Amino acid sequence: MNLSYQTTFTVDQSPEEVFSAINNVRGWWSQVVEGHTDRLGGEFHYRYQDVHRATFTITEFVPGQKVVWHVLDNYFNFTKDKSEWVGTDVVFEIARSGNQTEVRFTHVGLVPEYECYDVCSNAWGSYISRSLRDLITTGKGQPNPIEEVVNQARQMSEQHYTTSFTVNQSAEDVFAAVNNVRGWWSEDLEGHTDKLGAEFTFHAPDLHHSIQQITEFVPGKKVVWHVLESHISFVQDEAEWEGTDIIFEIIPAGDRTKLQFTHVGLAPALECYEKCSDAWGFYINRSLFNLINSGEGEPNQKNTLVQ
Repeated sequence: MNLSYQTTFTVDQSPEEVFSAINNVRGWWSQVVEGHTDRLGGEFHYRYQDVHRATFTITEFVPGQKVVWHVLDNYFNFTKDKSEWVGTDVVFEIARSGNQTEVRFTHVGLVPEYECYDVCSNAWGSYISRSLRDLITTGKGQPNPIEEVVNQARQMSEQHYTTSFTVNQSAEDVFAAVNNVRGWWSEDLEGHTDKLGAEFTFHAPDLHHSIQQITEFVPGKKVVWHVLESHISFVQDEAEWEGTDIIFEIIPAGDRTKLQFTHVGLAPALECYEKCSDAWGFYINRSLFNLINSGEGEPNQKNTLVQ
């Protein structure tokens, strides 16, 4: 069973006209495509801002019948595996259907298991069934990015790790525990963790080193750490945390207190997401929770790290 993304449409134009429109990639996909899109062996590059870039080579080019692009390189900013398209094939098949012409588009290898599948299939649906079809039938496509698709990709890339819990203690007690970072995260911290503008350093040998600055400090309500520097040894981009924000919000919940934790910028697309979110889950929902409730958390002891 072929689960690769596929769509078809039929037009009144001839196979030769359809073939010509397909190869006018700038007319229906993107005006910023670079390279040759209309010859066997041609290579071209597609790029849209920081969302997507890809390189294709044309491996089949049969006038009036078929075009195949092989994906040589690919990058998404909204998936864990940023190279999901690499090695796949984008296939255009043209055939007569009575007195009309059928276009069958298949992205061989773009399957539902891919994290990008929903975004990518929606994008191809818009570019093929709408923009390419309009280019063929009216002479004018819509090659600029399809905004709803781009927004969907951006929303995926902007998801942040968040978790929360509720306790019987007061907002003041929760605030004090949050700022006792050595009591729930690590005994190895260096610097001040309890004043606006302060900087402190977390260090786990051979794994993770980061410097945080306290950019918001509202007693009983909110604390924000901005990550100035980060080195994570087990991912390709060791600076994945840099520029992110770690937020603690303390919210009244009847006669109880809710703590909402969000690491803004720690998104599923980051390579460290799974391990880092698991770690935060332990430190926040177990160690910090226990510190608030019993007065004793489970921070890293010197030269140790929960994994």
